[in-house]
Amino acid sequence: MTMPFIYKNLGREALLQMAIERGEGVLSSNGALAVQTGARTGRSPKDRFIVKNDTTEQLIDWGPINQPITISYFDQLWERVKNYLSQRDSLFTEELFVGADPTYQIPIHLTCELAWHALFAQDLFITEAIHASAQPLWTVLSAPNFKTDPTRDGVHSDAAIMLDFTNRRFLVCGTHYAGEIKKGMFTVFNFTLPAQQVLPMHCAANQGIKGDVALFFGLSGTGKTTLATDPERLLIGDDEHGWTSEGVFNFEGGCYAKCINLSQKNEPEIWNAIHRGAVMENVVLDPATRDPQYNDEHLTQNTRVAYPLSYIENRIASGRGGHPQNVIFLSCDLYGVLPPVARLTKEQAAYYFLSGYTALVGSTEVGTDGVIKPTFSACFGAPFFPRSPQVYAQLLMDYLHLTKADVYLVNTGWAGGPYEKGGKRFSIPATRGVVHAILNGAMREIDYKIVPGFNIEIPKTVPAGMEEMAPNLLDPHLAWQNPSAYSFYRDLLIREFQKNFAKFSGSHIQKAGPVFLKDA
Repeated sequence: MTMPFIYKNLGREALLQMAIERGEGVLSSNGALAVQTGARTGRSPKDRFIVKNDTTEQLIDWGPINQPITISYFDQLWERVKNYLSQRDSLFTEELFVGADPTYQIPIHLTCELAWHALFAQDLFITEAIHASAQPLWTVLSAPNFKTDPTRDGVHSDAAIMLDFTNRRFLVCGTHYAGEIKKGMFTVFNFTLPAQQVLPMHCAANQGIKGDVALFFGLSGTGKTTLATDPERLLIGDDEHGWTSEGVFNFEGGCYAKCINLSQKNEPEIWNAIHRGAVMENVVLDPATRDPQYNDEHLTQNTRVAYPLSYIENRIASGRGGHPQNVIFLSCDLYGVLPPVARLTKEQAAYYFLSGYTALVGSTEVGTDGVIKPTFSACFGAPFFPRSPQVYAQLLMDYLHLTKADVYLVNTGWAGGPYEKGGKRFSIPATRGVVHAILNGAMREIDYKIVPGFNIEIPKTVPAGMEEMAPNLLDPHLAWQNPSAYSFYRDLLIREFQKNFAKFSGSHIQKAGPVFLKDA
C-alpha cells in the first residue's frame, strides 16, 4: 500500500497555494482564503466527548456539555481514523504550541487531511516554542471527511470531537468547521491549568500604553474581539487566556474574529488584518469581484476569519501581560433591563461569572444559527470548561482578592425595551465609550447609585469619554417610556437569574444576585 506524502510544517504561503490548487477554497479580493464548511457552520456540542476513566471520573462535570465516552470506543475510533488518513494521497502535519507562558506551554503534533486546516492552525496557534517545553506533547488528528457511525462508534451522528486527557489525544472527524480544533485545545488548558492554580479564561485581553491590563469576558457576539482590538491599546489576545500569580498570558498565536456586519469604520484593526494568509470561513464573496460580502448571512451568521496576531499592528508580541486592573463582563441583554455599565463587588463578580448571562447572537453552535435568545453560560463559556464551574469561580475570586482589580458589567445588548419590541441595541461607538471610561479611570471619579432589584452600582452622571451615551440610558428604567413594561421585564430577568442559579444553591455567593423588590 502506498503511504501518503507528508507535507510537514509548510509555510503559510505554500499552504495557501495548495488549498487553492486542491479546490479547498478560493482567494478573495483582499487576499484571504475563503472556504465553506458545509452543513456544520459552527461547533457541534452534541458530538463532543471526553474519555471517562479513573483519572477523569471525579474531576469532570459530566452531563450534556461534557459527555462521557469509554476508552474502548475512543481507541477503536482513533485507529479507524489513523487507518483512513494513511490511505490519503497526502497529509499535512504541523508542530505547534499552545500557551504563551513558557511554564505552561503545550506542544502539539497536528495531522490534517486538508491544507486549509493546517493553515488555520498556523494562524491560530503559536508556531515557535518559547523554549524547550516542560509540558508533554498532545497528538491531534483532523479528518473532516471521515464519517462516524453512531451504532459502531458510540456517538450521536456522523461527526465526533473527542478528548482523551490521560493519553493526551484529541480527535476531530466528520466536520469541516475548524473552530473545533481551536476550542478543543482550549478545553485541554481548561482541564489542566486549575490543578496548577492557574485560571483559564474565555476572555480577550489588552494593555494600555502605561502597562495597564484589561480583560473582556463574553460569549461569541457580545463584542469581546471587537472591543479588545482597540486602536488606542495593545492587543494581548482576543479569546483565550490564563491568569497566574505573575499576570495573564494568551493561549493562542492568532485571532478568530466574527465577520458578520464587519465594517472598516467600527472595526478598523480587524478589517485591516484580513489579508493574504488569513482564512475566512463561510464569508460570501461577490461572484464577479470576489469581494467579501460581510453583511450576507445566508450561509450562516457565524462567519469567521482566522489570522495571526502579527497581522495586528497594535499588539503585545509576547502574548503576556501583568495583572489586570480592570475586568469587564460583556453581557448582551435582550430584555433591555441591564444598564450599559455597572460596578460590581467581588461577590457580585463571582455571581455574574457563574451565571454568564447573555444572548445567543449569531451563535457558534450547530442548530442555533439565526436564533436570538437569552442564555446562561457559566464562566462565559460553559461548553469549553470540563470541571465544575465553582472551581473556576473560586480561582477568579482568589485573583480578584490578590490584585484588587475593578470589575464591571457592560451591557452590549438592548436599552429602552426588549429585542424586537421597542428596544434599541447599543452601538459599537457607544460601548467603546463605556470601555474607555473604565480604562481611563473616569469610572473611579464619579458618584454611583443602586439599581433596585439588581443592587448593582451605576453612574449618576455620564463619565468623561462616554459622550455617545445619552444620560437617560445610564439608569435602565429611565430609558423606557412605559414604566410598568420595564418592571415586567425586570422581574422576568430576575426570575431567570434565580432559576438558573438554583443549581449553585447553598453558596454564599447566591446572596449577591438580584432579588424581587418585595423581597429586598
